[in-house]
Amino acid sequence: MKNHRYNKGSAAARDLLHQNGFEGLLDFPLELFANGLGATVIEKPLLNSDGRIIFGKKHTIIEINQNIEFEQKKRFTLAHEIGHLILHKEIDIHNDTEATTSWFNNKEKQAKNGRIEYEANQFASELLMPSHLFFEKQKGKKFSPQLLRNLATFFKTSITSIAFKYFELGDHPICLFHSHNKTVSYWKWPQGYPHFIIDRTKLEPPEDSVAMEFFEKDKIYPKHQSKQQIWKSTWFDLKNWEDDNDFKFFEYCIISSSHNSVLSVVWEE
Repeated sequence: MKNHRYNKGSAAARDLLHQNGFEGLLDFPLELFANGLGATVIEKPLLNSDGRIIFGKKHTIIEINQNIEFEQKKRFTLAHEIGHLILHKEIDIHNDTEATTSWFNNKEKQAKNGRIEYEANQFASELLMPSHLFFEKQKGKKFSPQLLRNLATFFKTSITSIAFKYFELGDHPICLFHSHNKTVSYWKWPQGYPHFIIDRTKLEPPEDSVAMEFFEKDKIYPKHQSKQQIWKSTWFDLKNWEDDNDFKFFEYCIISSSHNSVLSVVWEE
């Protein structure tokens, strides 16, 4: 399995599962798991917040917004709050929104707060998708949007968190571009990737990208068409001796209409 540098959040989740005798929590209710760790989980309407943790002298309360549309997102939010419970006892009361449970942290916001959110996300990822299980589930399978959807169904978590886990552990190299309000906020590419990404941070997505089709035309492809062929020059630098026709690149967009954001998964076949 791919070797990863030590990560505090992931390591804490692995230790926790091991100490409690779990290989994973796929068939175990997450609320019960949180109860066993000393937290009471309450679902209620929350204003401008997906979840929050309140540390009391004797009891800890985790509140999850009951209006979160998808069960997978609720699970990830709860796992993120359990991460705060295990790792960040020093915070008194902490609210989490789409921004804090998002994988793409605004570089400017990453000081102490950014580190805490990053650790809680890595914790949630490992708790819900233990690396050894994830690696085995994707091993030898051809990369496609459908593979990500199948993994999301198996691990009962959001397709966005699956895309990030696949970026870390998947067999096939993928690049990730996050755009919000028609602006590229952040991107990731694998170590040693042979193609150079044109940095568009704070600029609009490329005109001929699938992401831009969403922002300009509100275009969302149905599942069977979600793998769209693009030019290499759409997201990458095309050297003057190269020909776009010699490359086969694809873009799959994970769209969150309510937040006007797009995660572009880009790969070469």
